Amino acid sequence: MSTQTAPLAAQGAAQGTALRAAVIGLGSMGFGMAQSLRRAGFDVAGTDVNPDAVARFAAEGGRGAASPAEAAADASVVVCVVVNAAQTEAVLFGPGGVAAAMPEGAVFVSSATMDPAVARRLAAGLEATGRHYLDAPISGGAARAAKGELTVMASGTQAAFAAARAALDAMAATVHELGDAAGIGASFKMINQLLAGVHIAAAGEAVALAAKLGLDLDKVYEVITGSAGNSWMFENRVPHILAGDYRPLSAIEIFVKDLGIVQDMVRAERFPAPIAAAALQMYLASAGLGFGRDDDSSVARTYAQLSGARLPQPGGPAE
Repeated sequence: MSTQTAPLAAQGAAQGTALRAAVIGLGSMGFGMAQSLRRAGFDVAGTDVNPDAVARFAAEGGRGAASPAEAAADASVVVCVVVNAAQTEAVLFGPGGVAAAMPEGAVFVSSATMDPAVARRLAAGLEATGRHYLDAPISGGAARAAKGELTVMASGTQAAFAAARAALDAMAATVHELGDAAGIGASFKMINQLLAGVHIAAAGEAVALAAKLGLDLDKVYEVITGSAGNSWMFENRVPHILAGDYRPLSAIEIFVKDLGIVQDMVRAERFPAPIAAAALQMYLASAGLGFGRDDDSSVARTYAQLSGARLPQPGGPAE
């Protein structure tokens, strides 16, 4: 991580010219990223389709904006933290979009997970207007976003990196500079999402099987997290299952989308990906059962319904 961010922002603030940033999307990730930018000395405008999120951001010291274009006016960096490629394209080029509102030479930092081909197309469209595009998907979760400790998988021109550097340093503990063109960062993120989706599905399968076998699930968690079968996703998601708490930190529908993108990519490459395909089917089944907006650990509930396994209920006996 570069150490330039705080000095740059502090120097600008001292001169009455604080670096201006916009954050489009104040959800669990975007809100923390916006606050990290503020801590680093940026003057941050935030907007979201949910007016309550904008009001909360303003109440905590940020500037609320009614539209992406309003947020992006005079911003040197526009950070877009929406759900998918379609929303990113609408933020850029739709009514009230930022492409025309951003100053020339400003950089658009695109953090949504998307098909690399779409990232390349969006970058070409924005760069033709004299603005920069940085393909910069993120990993780390809401807690690390709030601390400014994300991992960013970024690619773009050197000019795009230079324009985004101070903001990246404010939001991330690690910035991987992966190439000089948009699409490379998106490709790395899809490899990450393939693994993450498979690992969550595998964790759900294992815990549901343990429940079917009548094992003590708390003891299963203790044993596996100290054994070779552990994964970051097992360690992170299984406590949700043990608590019977499926409030969405990352929803089932996210992996319906992301593993669907993986399947599109591997089909184009004529590459077999049967394990990712099987995991996608479990997320689709979970969404079909009504769990789409619930936490992605709900895949364990799908295994339980298929098998008759009984999983913990919040504050009560197993279901």
